[in-house]
Amino acid sequence: MAFTVIGNYVSPYVRKVLVCMELKWLPYKIDPIAPFIGDEAFERMSPLRRIPVLIEDGRVFNDSTVICQYLEDIRPHAALYPADPVDRARARWLEEYADTALADALIWRLFYQKAIRRYVFGEATDEAVVQETLERHIPRALDYLETQLPAEGFLFGALSIADIAIACMFRTAAFVRFAIDAARWPRSAAFVERVLALEPFRKLAQLEDAMLRQPLAEQRSALAAAGAPLTAHTFGTAVPRHGLPRM
Repeated sequence: MAFTVIGNYVSPYVRKVLVCMELKWLPYKIDPIAPFIGDEAFERMSPLRRIPVLIEDGRVFNDSTVICQYLEDIRPHAALYPADPVDRARARWLEEYADTALADALIWRLFYQKAIRRYVFGEATDEAVVQETLERHIPRALDYLETQLPAEGFLFGALSIADIAIACMFRTAAFVRFAIDAARWPRSAAFVERVLALEPFRKLAQLEDAMLRQPLAEQRSALAAAGAPLTAHTFGTAVPRHGLPRM
């Protein structure tokens, strides 16, 4: 199997796929293009212009949920979906909750405003959106998570796609200095810390930190210096353009 992942290390959706690949011992090369960067060839593969994209022997797969399920199907060992049908359904729901409700608050309302708008598009942060997000949207999401997450361990005993998806969102939010208030949401804070301490997350964090806050034009070289498994070719472009949401 020859896998190529297109997508940036800061994206929670890309991170979800990479963690799954690391856990399943699937080797890959990565073209770490930033969100909203991609040439016409990329758009032909990803008509919504979203990352990640997975390429396997010329076959193209879009959407992190679809990709992770495909990886589970072709490499079922180190299973990331519970065997019990009820638990499996709940894991898929919590993954969906992370990819939508959590992402809306942490990524599209917070990270997008404080990082993407500023460093990709050169636009000013809408501080009113950020304030509303911190006061209303994120607390509402964390109130729900606090009722779902375990006091110890992972959601279904063994690590699952739900644990990974939830932690991925908070890792990206940490890039703009967001941290869970452990006094208000102790289960959520401890859970995220527990998952992010796992080896695949720590391995990826080294690469994330190597390119974080680097200008877009210098990120690829910074990752090469840090030992990232880069592709020889990139689908990246010099000029970003707004696209349909979801990184």
